[in-house]
Amino acid sequence: MKKTIVNDIDFSRYNIKNEVRYSYKTEKGLSKKIVEEISERKNEPKWMRDFRLKSLEIYENKPMPTWGVDLSQLDINSIVAYLSPDAKLKNSWDEVPEDIRNTFEKLGIPEAEKKALSGVGAQYDSEVVYHSIKDNLAKQGVIFEDMDTALKKYPDVIKEYFMTKNVTPNDHKFAALHGAIWSGGTFVYVPENVKVEVPLQAYFRMNAPGTGQFEHTLIIADRGSEVRFIEGCSAPQYAVSNLHAGCVELFVKEGARLIYSTIENWSKNTYNLNTKRALVDKDGVIEWISGSFGSHKTMLYPASVLRGKGAKSEYTGVTFAAKGQHLDTGSKMIHLAPYTSSKVLAKSISKDGGITNYRGLLRIGPNAEGAKASVQCEGLMIDEISRSDTMPIIEVLNDNVDIGHEAKVGRISDEQIFYLMTRGLSEDEARSMIVRGFVEPVAKSLPLEYAVELNRLIKLELEGTIG
Repeated sequence: MKKTIVNDIDFSRYNIKNEVRYSYKTEKGLSKKIVEEISERKNEPKWMRDFRLKSLEIYENKPMPTWGVDLSQLDINSIVAYLSPDAKLKNSWDEVPEDIRNTFEKLGIPEAEKKALSGVGAQYDSEVVYHSIKDNLAKQGVIFEDMDTALKKYPDVIKEYFMTKNVTPNDHKFAALHGAIWSGGTFVYVPENVKVEVPLQAYFRMNAPGTGQFEHTLIIADRGSEVRFIEGCSAPQYAVSNLHAGCVELFVKEGARLIYSTIENWSKNTYNLNTKRALVDKDGVIEWISGSFGSHKTMLYPASVLRGKGAKSEYTGVTFAAKGQHLDTGSKMIHLAPYTSSKVLAKSISKDGGITNYRGLLRIGPNAEGAKASVQCEGLMIDEISRSDTMPIIEVLNDNVDIGHEAKVGRISDEQIFYLMTRGLSEDEARSMIVRGFVEPVAKSLPLEYAVELNRLIKLELEGTIG
């Protein structure tokens, strides 16, 4: 009998390599000179330049993380921190250089914009090359800009919110790195009671080998507003390391609702060290939907700080690791106010020696009277050499709470296969049903077009039996 073969995710669609053409790039490594070069080239205000330099100082004084994935082979001195493509920001795809436009067309971004999006931003290496929003949203006061444009048009707002109230450079070494050399990203503001019914999307593409991408996403959903934001990421495969250390700061005001969906599909030479956090006010709702694929090493733990009475958060995620991959992912739910609630559903699949970890924090503060929280972690290993671990931390500082936790790690069992076969399925069909059913809760949380993308990424072909 043939062994079951579960194929790696097919990355060929994302492995598009264009000639590296740039208008400017810094030398390899990180220094005060490089940080000043980036700020000067962007013509930033003095306060941002000072902020970058202070972040660099913090970075230099913070130790490398010794937990999570092994970062001993990551050499910041071999990474180009800033590479500006030979392209200017445009609001028409026809004006974007042909090779860059073709890449985004192969990734399906312009087509998705026509069918299912109300605004799109597309970043290529260190700079945004395309940005557009539907007229009806702009007329309602919705702001959707790349971060560099937002810094020029809304300097007071950016100065108030940028890495001051949410994520800060002091949080950890790679937050400080981000603060020093960030470039590109997206700024969204949704006014009070405005409902953005069709999603906005930002897509981040690394093309050049040996570079870093450090985009910053800042979203403010004002009182009573609603918005859905989709983030996509990919890069071609190279023999040298690339680094992604972006930052996402979300502000969900009273009664607002924000759904943040991510499909991260970095190449297997990429270190993905991303920071994401939401501050949620009274009766606000944040929903994280996350698919983590690709990358060599990942550390990613979207956090929700429920600081207003009745605030809610949900996290639904799936992680896939194959040979040579160690993906350490999870979530943080921090309850600070009464009657807050959170729900975590984390799924992982590992094969061919791949390692997946769920690393989570659930903290119930002393003022979180009546809080409710549940955490469910499930790991599926396809073979004998892969690994899946769950490392949940639960801290409870209030007695009047309702908490549930469940963790399961296992392999496809003979009993499951046998049961389904007694119901008329073939062995192949039974295995396929189990694996696809395993990720179904994540797929159904995505818009249709992105559920298709998720299913493409999780492409699992099953033949015969394990043995």
